[in-house]
Amino acid sequence: MTSQVSSPAEQADGTDETVVGAQRKPVGTKDVRRLDRVIIRFAGDSGDGMQLTGDRFTSETASFGNDLSTLPNFPAEIRAPAGTLPGVSSFQLHFADHDILTPGDAPNVLVAMNPAALKANVGDLPRGAEIIVNTDEFTRRAMQKVGYDASPLEDGSLDGYHLHPVPLTTLTVEALKEFDLSRKEAERSKNMFALGLLSWMYHRPTEGTEKFLKAKFAKKPDIAAANIAAYRAGWNFGETTEDFAVSYEVAPAATAFPPGVYRNISGNLALSYGLIAASRQADLPLFLGSYPITPASDILHELSRHKNFGVRTFQAEDEIAGIGAALGAAFGGSLAVTTTSGPGVALKSETIGLAVSLELPLLVVDIQRGGPSTGLPTKTEQADLLQAMYGRNGEAPVPVVAPRTPADCFGAALEAARIALTYRTPVFLLSDGYLANGSEPWRVPDPDELPDLAVRFAQGTNHTLDDGTEVFWPYKRDPQTLARPWAVPGTPGLEHRIGGIEKQDGSGNISYDPANHDFMVRTRQAKIDGIDVPDLAVDDPDGARTLVLGWGSTYGPITAAVRRLRTAGVPVAQAHLRHLNPFPANLGEVLKRYDKVVVPEMNLGQLATLIRAKYLVDARSYNQVNGMPFKAEQLAAALKEAIDD
Repeated sequence: MTSQVSSPAEQADGTDETVVGAQRKPVGTKDVRRLDRVIIRFAGDSGDGMQLTGDRFTSETASFGNDLSTLPNFPAEIRAPAGTLPGVSSFQLHFADHDILTPGDAPNVLVAMNPAALKANVGDLPRGAEIIVNTDEFTRRAMQKVGYDASPLEDGSLDGYHLHPVPLTTLTVEALKEFDLSRKEAERSKNMFALGLLSWMYHRPTEGTEKFLKAKFAKKPDIAAANIAAYRAGWNFGETTEDFAVSYEVAPAATAFPPGVYRNISGNLALSYGLIAASRQADLPLFLGSYPITPASDILHELSRHKNFGVRTFQAEDEIAGIGAALGAAFGGSLAVTTTSGPGVALKSETIGLAVSLELPLLVVDIQRGGPSTGLPTKTEQADLLQAMYGRNGEAPVPVVAPRTPADCFGAALEAARIALTYRTPVFLLSDGYLANGSEPWRVPDPDELPDLAVRFAQGTNHTLDDGTEVFWPYKRDPQTLARPWAVPGTPGLEHRIGGIEKQDGSGNISYDPANHDFMVRTRQAKIDGIDVPDLAVDDPDGARTLVLGWGSTYGPITAAVRRLRTAGVPVAQAHLRHLNPFPANLGEVLKRYDKVVVPEMNLGQLATLIRAKYLVDARSYNQVNGMPFKAEQLAAALKEAIDD
């Protein structure tokens, strides 16, 4: 979905997550309240379609013009045990009439499809929140399975909330009685009934969802018609039932965006588009060598759809084969990419070291997740930074780039490609599960805004021997970038040796000479150290004495927390790193300006360790490794404590 916005950005929210008072406007027999933001969480069994429901509500919200941020949360198992707490899948959406940064700390509305969904999520709700429950699923057996001795719908434990008991399953089956469906088949559409009800409550458009359902079930028109009927029945239920006396309006966020055409985009989709754009700007075919792994697999799925843009995708038998094929494609003149998550990086490390030795461009995309080992496949973490920096044998330096939001994954992919192609080096792109699966509005760029990544391959000889012979030296370097020539195999006269054994400077012949090895190691390091990256920008309107330094997906929660503190009159500065190797040239000078430096990370202090070692700054860590992103309120409290300490 895309929407046109014509007003310049003017508004930035100071509290980010707090729902303000609403205005009420009577319309017919039901009131309409105007809100500036809402946080909704859909939760149910992993087979209840909560991710699809959330995706559709998000798409309609994006087309309406709200700013938004999402947080999908689902089990690692393809089909976890039904009705159990580990099997709960949820999707949280925060949307507003102004600029927002996070999926929200606490939902205003919970849609719980069964007792497990209620129990797993009710603890996150603030008092006064609305709870819509599917009463049909609150059987004695289902409640006992999650530890309810009595029905929470009747024992008074939910008295602090606005409870809406709705027999979603029964109503859905009744709405579909005209269709030739079994009861079990009809029950599968209850998520569409819930989506219709929520769409009525928040005045979401309906045309896009109906069009989506027709396309999704184009080969099964009866199923498409049944889902649309359930969706409309949910809308009509909200309109006619007395239990929902109020609906809500959240106006478009017209002042939150610069002019342009926008669409909702997830981090993995933005990254995929960024890789395609990079290949077009470089005029190189894009090759992806990959092995499926959560949460990176969506990139493989997406790129496989774009053969018309010269994209070739290869699903290998394992992680090692995937990166081996990618490195071979780089040798052959392609923009080569391999995608994975933390466990796959460990398997790819030897070939990454080979790419460092060969000095060929290669993008290593690591969508970080909870570890170690298999860890938490569907949860998020930032714990691969030190692995990206040092997880290879020998001195094998690799540039590291990290996007900060889902939409920023597009630009980060272009930046990683720029560095790889310009400096002839593998580059790590560190995203994570939060960015990969989350989504936000993205302004579709004009092609003229994209960087020129054109590559000049070696075409002829480049060195004259003492006897006057013209030869090609594969390791004769550009004096500005220290990059070696990129010679496409088959170019006459440019034959040269490749492999992992140390090369002689210039000629590329095998060399065991100690002095040459020392020179090559230092030269490869100097090439990385000399990469041109922008200076670090600092947001410090108040002359603060404390700097909050972040990287990657902590940007949203950190910025929301900083806004809260400034609104409360607490001066605090903020800076966020995209380039983690090399660091921006001005980082040391920035750090010295502040009495305190606080580094929030979803690990046990990996960036803080690097900062302390390189700049001898007493950087303070604030860490979280529970598989979930920071909450703004929690982070604001921690920063305030650090400032006052």
